[in-house]
Amino acid sequence: MDRSNKVALVRGPILSKKDAVNNEATPSLAFAYISGHLQKHGYNPIIVDAIGEGLNRTWPSKKYPGFKCQGLKFKEIIDRIPSDINIIGFSAMFSGEWPILRDLIIQTRSSFPNVLIVIGGEHATALTEYSLRDCPAIDICIRGEGEQILVDVLNVHNQNGSYDKVEGAAYIDENGEYHQKTYKPVRMNNINAIPWPLWPKGYLEKFWEAGKSFGISSKRDMPFMISRGCPFKCTFCSNKLMWGVRYNLRDIDDIIDEIKHYVQIYNISSIQLYDLTAITKRNWTIKFCERLIAEDIQLDWSFPSGTRSEALDKEALSYLKKIGCKYLVYAPESGSVQTLKKIKKQINLNDITNSAIEAKRQGLIIRTNLIIGFPGETWRDVFRTILYGIKLAIKGVDEVPIFIFSPYPGTELFDELQREGKIVLNENYFLSLTSLNSSYFNINVISHNPKLNAKKLGITRVFAILLNYLLGYLIYPKRIFRTFRKLQNLESASTVFEHRIIDLLKSMLATK
Repeated sequence: MDRSNKVALVRGPILSKKDAVNNEATPSLAFAYISGHLQKHGYNPIIVDAIGEGLNRTWPSKKYPGFKCQGLKFKEIIDRIPSDINIIGFSAMFSGEWPILRDLIIQTRSSFPNVLIVIGGEHATALTEYSLRDCPAIDICIRGEGEQILVDVLNVHNQNGSYDKVEGAAYIDENGEYHQKTYKPVRMNNINAIPWPLWPKGYLEKFWEAGKSFGISSKRDMPFMISRGCPFKCTFCSNKLMWGVRYNLRDIDDIIDEIKHYVQIYNISSIQLYDLTAITKRNWTIKFCERLIAEDIQLDWSFPSGTRSEALDKEALSYLKKIGCKYLVYAPESGSVQTLKKIKKQINLNDITNSAIEAKRQGLIIRTNLIIGFPGETWRDVFRTILYGIKLAIKGVDEVPIFIFSPYPGTELFDELQREGKIVLNENYFLSLTSLNSSYFNINVISHNPKLNAKKLGITRVFAILLNYLLGYLIYPKRIFRTFRKLQNLESASTVFEHRIIDLLKSMLATK
């Protein structure tokens, strides 16, 4: 085979604090999509996934004390890259993992001095020039939705052309000058023309056997997307830079065909939606559920990413229940109306509360994500969010985790803090993104709000989370028996809390 057509897609290990329990290993849906697109255009993709190949393997990071890595070590990763490879692509998704990914890329360059090294993902999109200069081993950064941009880059590379003509590509030339074709997200015009994900043989089975998944887990969870992008402009989210605000839903026929394919090929038991915003249109949601029912597709459904409330009234929720939805995550983010306005979170708290309560009434497992510590918040705003979370727990919401605000690159709030000199791009900053929310019970957090003391913020978060879970189990004692049964049998979890404890127990048993 022509070596110019072989592309190695490399995912590095997960970096987290030593006491972290919620940085979970999940299949790389992004690489599966890219692989399918590469194959369609005549390339031969090879996935080297340090996480998938090293499930439940952790090792302390010597360079970054207090942190651990999950997955293969650098040498093991590099040894799995074919020696005759011509192009290597890395996933630079999470800024908190940038230091260790950069180190991996540098070591890879030493072993492959003449290959084209490309990176893509949300981190590479948000901090493109910084990434190129911080890691000169990289040749090209891909910005935004990556499938077609990568193909364009590879075509130019094989033809010895100029990358200046590639929309969405950026690089630094031999004179140290930075080149970037466009600053707007480059999107795939026809989402239905994107090939289905191409999963390597035996890849998904490793995650299933280890019980690893995005949210809750069942026997054979299938990563899936029915849409791309998000139409909203929340100031704490990097969606606008990565995807823009164009929201694309796939054709229902194509979705149904893909699901049937997975049922036949993999005998899947569950669909887990990785969408940024899976539910925005009520009528589309109902129509889609009606098709699933008509096709007699009987699977469990999970929405772990967080969704909107506007589309989920009593009727829409009843359809989700009928198709087998087991787990639904809402993302109100704050219980303060003032904070919601500041972060441009276009929701109505009453609507989202009523929807969550109705979902519980219909028997769904519900989680709501809340954040405290936003810039501009007061302690009154923080306590409004805490009280709102307590209200949800009392009303029956199964999980009400509280997160500390993290200023991620590519977000409006990050840009504001950087302009004010409150963020300096260095290893300490990137590692702080990893450590802030890797443990719910960490009180040594960082506050990016001068009105909110960091220590008090951390203590408040721990108290609120403990209270929310305590109330949930005391008011609804049946959960105690459910959780005990799940932990006793180490079986599929009903909540993320149960999933993480099961993972911890399995890890402890594996080390004995």
